[in-house]
Amino acid sequence: MGADFTASFEAEQVAANDKSTHVMSRTGEFNVTADWERQTCERLAAAMDRFSGPLAELTARDANQGDTRLWVLDFLTYGFNFSKHSELTTEYRTGGASIDYAIRRHGRLFAPVEVRACGQTLDVRNLQQARRLAAREGAEWIFLTNARIWQAYHLRDMGADAPRRPVRVIDVDLANAHGEEEDAFPAALDALFYLTQEAIEHGRLQRLADWRRNCEPAPLADALRSDAVQQALRWELRSRTGHPGHRGESEELLESLTQQVVARGLLD
Repeated sequence: MGADFTASFEAEQVAANDKSTHVMSRTGEFNVTADWERQTCERLAAAMDRFSGPLAELTARDANQGDTRLWVLDFLTYGFNFSKHSELTTEYRTGGASIDYAIRRHGRLFAPVEVRACGQTLDVRNLQQARRLAAREGAEWIFLTNARIWQAYHLRDMGADAPRRPVRVIDVDLANAHGEEEDAFPAALDALFYLTQEAIEHGRLQRLADWRRNCEPAPLADALRSDAVQQALRWELRSRTGHPGHRGESEELLESLTQQVVARGLLD
């Protein structure tokens, strides 16, 4: 694979960029609001198509870790748009051991990248070495992949004197993206988009982590009691019942939520 595959991809990238209608037909209408988003999605979709064949070959022959790393490096470069010369470091050393790759941004470590052989099951235990490196250098992200599956973990601050806890924010299977399910490709594209250089630069990956954290039970319970949600619920209940409203309805609704709907253990 290696150099020949990289050269052939570079030659075909121009042609792929000219086939925007093909990319759009595979992915549907992109839900984007800026040119950089559309351009990023189109480049990533083209890379997903082009790399699917070599990925299938890797999987079929149960390729070893070294061959898997070659594929991962190409995808980090052409799919996610990280520069081999300024943003990617190979065999990033930590003490006496090394991490497969490291993504650097603005002169500092952004995320260690742990690579496993394509047939190996990914496990949070694979992160131990990367966690130690991230803790020492202040990085908040770890990427874990076996080429087929891509996972991104955010190292969540758990408070003073507590080690950061890895929380999985992204988990996507590239092989499924080219399966028979109609929505599989757009769903994989949407998830991988957050791992691109552009999405990270614009803060999208961090905001996704914030969203996922606020979708957990305790933050959701707090959001349900906010003024904005309370008002929306009042209008919804009025619409369902035709009731024009009455004095004290806000307090009644809040009491019902806190006493009967939201688990008591989640309330302050």
